[in-house]
Amino acid sequence: MRVCVVGCGAVGSLFAANLSQLEDLEVWAYDLAQEHVDAINREGLRLSGAGDVVGWPRATSDAGALPACDFGIVATKAMHTSAAIDATAHAFRDGSIATVQNGLGNEEALAEHVERVIRGTTFPAGKVVAPGHVQWDVKGDTTFGPFEPRPAPAAEIERLADACTRAGMPAKAVADARGPQWRKVIFNASTNPIGALTGLTHGRVCEDRALRALVTGLVDEGKAVAAAQGIELDADPEDLIDHAARPDVAYGHKASMLQDVEARRPTEIDFLNGGIVRFGDEHGVPTPLNRAIWALVKGLERSW
Repeated sequence: MRVCVVGCGAVGSLFAANLSQLEDLEVWAYDLAQEHVDAINREGLRLSGAGDVVGWPRATSDAGALPACDFGIVATKAMHTSAAIDATAHAFRDGSIATVQNGLGNEEALAEHVERVIRGTTFPAGKVVAPGHVQWDVKGDTTFGPFEPRPAPAAEIERLADACTRAGMPAKAVADARGPQWRKVIFNASTNPIGALTGLTHGRVCEDRALRALVTGLVDEGKAVAAAQGIELDADPEDLIDHAARPDVAYGHKASMLQDVEARRPTEIDFLNGGIVRFGDEHGVPTPLNRAIWALVKGLERSW
């Protein structure tokens, strides 16, 4: 079985390094950061922290060099999805492609280029600390399911989930993956931008009573938008937020959006709070807090 991870930032590297430990898999890693690609090919892809792994995927920055793959796992930032799949779609002509990205709209972008799409949600997190080296901050589970307009076959979804689980990235295949996806979207939209705007880690946001109350307000709006679409969350985002705030989980973790702000990179706010606002507008659900947070982060970006 051949798998290509498209986008080897922190999350993509977690999948690429772990999957490349399996003897029955051939793993490719596609990324535009040439220094990262060169380091992976020269010294392997190193993970440290929550897990210590050195994987040896075949890394390339040349999309044309990618062979035909059974599976793709797209892990780019949401704003890069269309460009990434436009460049690599040829590799998945006869395969299936999954997104493990943040936000809303990634599946739709993939489906414009690939026939069989898998809706994925993942909770492991980390950060790139040097070319070829990723710090693994948080472990977690992954859920895969069909993207309804262009679904991958159930057997293929199960096959990908099994490979990830065997590689140390626990995953399960489900019939309806919208619940897990929206739980994470609500989690991210309620916590990540607060960290990005304040500079606080997840745990420090949650221990501030005023900020924690704002988080709950954002959660409630997200839940209302999900309910208006008939989506049943697989768990309460509030429970996940409190669990992640524990010292032994993600108290000191800087959300990816905070990492982007500190590096003055564009954030995924359009696909998180912006996505909740758009779906809210479609279904007549007010989302004033999400709209305000969206505007604040966009304003912060413009200040650079």
